[in-house]
Amino acid sequence: MKMNKGRLIVFSAPSGCGKGTMLAEILKNERFRCSVSATTRSPREGELDGINYHFLTREDFERHIAAGEFLEYAEYCKNFYGTLVSEVDSYLEKGINVILEIEVQGAMKIKQKRPDAIFVFIAPPSIGELTRRLRKRGTESDEVIAERVSQAAGEIAMAEKYDYVIVNDALEDAVSDFFAVIRAEELKAVCSGEIINEVLKNA
Repeated sequence: MKMNKGRLIVFSAPSGCGKGTMLAEILKNERFRCSVSATTRSPREGELDGINYHFLTREDFERHIAAGEFLEYAEYCKNFYGTLVSEVDSYLEKGINVILEIEVQGAMKIKQKRPDAIFVFIAPPSIGELTRRLRKRGTESDEVIAERVSQAAGEIAMAEKYDYVIVNDALEDAVSDFFAVIRAEELKAVCSGEIINEVLKNA
C-alpha cells in the first residue's frame, strides 16, 4: 500500500515547559525529524553545517527570500533566521513527519502559508510550576525568570490558536499524547484518499 505524505508539525512551548526533552523522545521515532533552520550568523564552536543550522551568507539568504523559498524568516540581532521550504517538503514527500520547533509569532506566519499543518502547543501544568522549573535550573536571576514567566503567560494565552494543547506534567504522558494526536490526524478521512483508492483498487 502506498505511503501517505508526511505531515508538517508546528511545535511551540514557552521556556521551561520541557520542549527539548519531549523532542528528544519523539525523535527516537525515525518517522519524525526536526527541520534544520537557516541562518546568517557564524557557526559557534562545535556546530556543523546542515546539522545545527544551514549556515548561509547574507547574500544567499536574501536571494532565497527574493525567490520565495522560505516558509518563514525573521531578523534578530542583525542576523537572519528562517525555515527553507526545501528543508520541509523533500522529507514530507518521503512520508517523514517534519517538526518545526518555533515560537508563537513564527507559528502564526506558518499558519497563513500552511494551514494544513498540525499545530501543537506544549503548556506547563501551571504558571507556578513553570516558575519552579525555571528556578530549579539555577542558571538565571529572579529578574530574568520573572521576565520569562511573563513572556510565557502571553504565549500560553495564544495557545487557543493551535489545534492541540498538551500539558507536560509527566514526560511519558505528554509524549504519548503527542503520538496520539499525530495518529488521529493520520486517520482522518480527509487524509486517507490514497489508502481508500488502494483498498478499492484491490476489491
